[in-house]
Amino acid sequence: MRREDDGWCVVVDVLEVPRIPDTTSLLASYEVQLDRDGELLQYRRVRRYRRGAADE
Repeated sequence: MRREDDGWCVVVDVLEVPRIPDTTSLLASYEVQLDRDGELLQYRRVRRYRRGAADE
């Protein structure tokens, strides 16, 4: 999370595709732009990865 001139930028990790076993589930990171009041302005997916995968 970081403060910007007109609001906030937050990165949120989301479970997109739950699978069994859990280690094969797909997660994604979204960059979310919020205004000063916390209202959503925009979002975009910046990364998709398998649970337990090491960062590059």
